[in-house]
Amino acid sequence: MNFNDLSKARPDLAFIAHWVAPGAHVLDVGCGDGVMMEYLQSDKQCSGYGIEIADDKVLESTRRGVRVIQQDMEKGLALFGDNSFDTVLCLSSLQMMKQVEALLRDIVRVGKEAIVSFPNFAYWPHRVALLKGRMPVSESLPYEWYDTPNVRCATINDFRDLAEDCGLEVMECVALAEGERVNFLPNLRGDLAVFRLRRKA
Repeated sequence: MNFNDLSKARPDLAFIAHWVAPGAHVLDVGCGDGVMMEYLQSDKQCSGYGIEIADDKVLESTRRGVRVIQQDMEKGLALFGDNSFDTVLCLSSLQMMKQVEALLRDIVRVGKEAIVSFPNFAYWPHRVALLKGRMPVSESLPYEWYDTPNVRCATINDFRDLAEDCGLEVMECVALAEGERVNFLPNLRGDLAVFRLRRKA
């Protein structure tokens, strides 16, 4: 898979991929179908693993040539030592966890830096839906309230506060809309939040 293929299929992943250094050792927590790791391996010569619990996604990742560890992310990353990876990815998965703070601390423990993305609940169409008395449904939140895997809802400002409470340095924070960076009123106009983090020295 090359950059153009990734950009067409998942523009959000294409944007995030530029933060991963060529040749980096990467852990993708909640790797899904493995498309990100496949790109990083083939186009940026990265090495590493994916972690995924769903049988069908593990199979898809394996078919893409991604080394996958089938494990529940809620149980943490105890099998990895401190700073085992250059970069740990947790893309659109953290909001599905019950123990968000514990997993976030583990992610930055095993990685020299981390890249985390999640649906931004403060996105203006989400606010409009709530004003109409409805739970929001959008491209970044594509589920109905009764079948969503998301157990946490956060805004960019909420997550920034959590990172501060966890003693993390926010290296970069970006809001995306359809894979494009939003600079003006990002917490209102971006449907996906992306944070690049590391432990404070």
